[in-house]
Amino acid sequence: MSVQILISTTADGSMSTVPDTETVRKNREAFLRAHGMSLKDSVLVRLKYEGDNYRRYLEVTVDDAGDGMNRESTIIADALFTREKNLALFLPLADCIGAVIEDREQGIIGLSHLGRHNLLQDGGRETIRYMIEQFGSRPEDLFVTLSPSAGQENYPLFDFDNRSLQDVAIEQLMSADITREHITPSLIDTTVDEIYFSHSQFLKGNRETDGRFAIAAVQR
Repeated sequence: MSVQILISTTADGSMSTVPDTETVRKNREAFLRAHGMSLKDSVLVRLKYEGDNYRRYLEVTVDDAGDGMNRESTIIADALFTREKNLALFLPLADCIGAVIEDREQGIIGLSHLGRHNLLQDGGRETIRYMIEQFGSRPEDLFVTLSPSAGQENYPLFDFDNRSLQDVAIEQLMSADITREHITPSLIDTTVDEIYFSHSQFLKGNRETDGRFAIAAVQR
């Protein structure tokens, strides 16, 4: 099993939430094409901040290819999973974590959004529990890679004793019996490193441009 993980930067342009949706589509298309992927072979992890459930998990197949990418999005989820090869999962991010989970024994990957709303509902642990219940995954076979995210200094999680997104996500993943050695965190703070978009810094007036960077994962 070989998993390709890609993370865009500001140089690639915004991957979501700019007025010109055609610009976003072109940015996504160019970013994916540069790494041997395409819109039609990708699925968007589309978030929706409504209601009180931020643990919406779904498996996607080749039948879902292109959803939210080269056609209208029909899937609302906080994490997507697939057994398919060459089907990319694509998640735009502001300051939150995109977690890529690999079941290297069964050939399954997942891409989970772990932001404040998700973590308040124990999203790190619940993501792993879904894989155990849905696919029969064993925690000892799972490996997790965390994307850059907002750091503790500028984005403390008040509900978690002002700890960072990365620290809370790691704790929740480990509570699901993922070994620490199987978790690769990111040391990049999006509120400090300006090669990544930061929505929180834009709202504070510290960035001229708002936007989203993206993480994509595909199994080869």
